[in-house]
Amino acid sequence: MELEGKVAVVTGGSKGIGKAIAQKLAEEGADVVIAARTQETLDSVASDISGSTGRQVLAIAADLATLDGCELLHREATAGLDHIDILINCAGATQAGPFLELPDEKWQEGFDLKFFGAVRLSRLFWPDLVASHGTVIHIDGGMARTPNPRFAIGGSVNAALANFGKALAGLGLVDDVNVNIIHPGQTLTDRLGEIIEAQAAQAGQTAAEFQQASIDRQGIRRLGTPEDVAELAVFLCSPRARHIQGTAISVDGGATKSLF
Repeated sequence: MELEGKVAVVTGGSKGIGKAIAQKLAEEGADVVIAARTQETLDSVASDISGSTGRQVLAIAADLATLDGCELLHREATAGLDHIDILINCAGATQAGPFLELPDEKWQEGFDLKFFGAVRLSRLFWPDLVASHGTVIHIDGGMARTPNPRFAIGGSVNAALANFGKALAGLGLVDDVNVNIIHPGQTLTDRLGEIIEAQAAQAGQTAAEFQQASIDRQGIRRLGTPEDVAELAVFLCSPRARHIQGTAISVDGGATKSLF
């Protein structure tokens, strides 16, 4: 219960990694604001987390790919709770595929939600986080460090977000706000499951065969789980991690072989 009395905002909190982080934060004593596009899904997740932890969970539907949506989240979160201590930027998915088949709108969509959403929310919540000596965590992605021609949008967005996170950490040193980045590897979310099913069918394999081939190709023991990422995110929000600043940490089982 290291985070008792804290309030956290988690974007992309209705499923996958964001949902797991929200759950773990609540288990550690934090009240949580979860945000995504669909109110019905958010309400169900909020009820589950609150029921299992006894913490207050506020569900706010907003399109965080827009400035209006980000302002709505900030306005309702600060109206519903008297302070904000933690911001987890976890919303965002990007389109994969051959470079020549990815039109401008897919590039714009990728940057709008994952990059500009994180930038806008960090700016909006910054005064609140300064007042509480708070924490920002960007949930980014391993492709920031390992460019791939079939994942050019995601890699570019992730690299931009990692650079922004490092820059924001410099301001955090001045304003006493901790800022760090997490790079998940392949993580068993619903979205990855759908991708594996589709790609396995194209390859004439079962999903289990395709998944094992991916594990073997990366030279890792298994694919990640949302809980793997959540454990690190919550630690980085704790007082024990206060001396970790401006750092990008991979949670990928060793798949990323680069030095940095």
